[in-house]
Amino acid sequence: DPRQKPFLKKGFLDFPKTFNKGIYLSDRNRIFLYRRKDTVTMAKLQIRKVGDEALRKVCRPVDAITPRILTLLDDMVETMRAANGVGLAAPQVGILRRIVVIEVEPGEVIELINPKIIAFSGEQDGQEGCLSVPGRWGMVKRPMHVTVRALNRKGEEFEITGHELLARCFCHELDHLDGTLYTDKAYSMDEDDE
Repeated sequence: DPRQKPFLKKGFLDFPKTFNKGIYLSDRNRIFLYRRKDTVTMAKLQIRKVGDEALRKVCRPVDAITPRILTLLDDMVETMRAANGVGLAAPQVGILRRIVVIEVEPGEVIELINPKIIAFSGEQDGQEGCLSVPGRWGMVKRPMHVTVRALNRKGEEFEITGHELLARCFCHELDHLDGTLYTDKAYSMDEDDE
């Protein structure tokens, strides 16, 4: 029955094998395209822009890593890539949970659940932009080296240290989890010429 609710299995939404035709169903910020052979293609999530109150809220910790959280991680990576970003925090897609995805090096995705900065050192000045603040750039002072402790998608605690751009990304994305935008810390701002 094509009206049957999909169920989660290994991170994918599956329909019974008898389902023949594609159908679009919306679920809050997502649009699912169901196809034959139990495959699904998800559209990117809507990125919230400056002025949206979700960007100014403090996010809640993730209590349990459920199939919904795993799907959110996958959707966030797809959304980040589609927008040509290097990082995305859950409140940027309207989800007030402490979740961040980062991909500074292509193919090397870092997923952080309940992340905390536990050490930092050095200093760097650099230009930052944000998918939630389109067309603007700002100069922001950040640490040169940052160590983060977080959970991975299996619920295992780990630590990761980033330098230069990755350190900047850690700071920028974790700020989002506390309702802070880089524009709050920028000491100068520019706009795109276009």
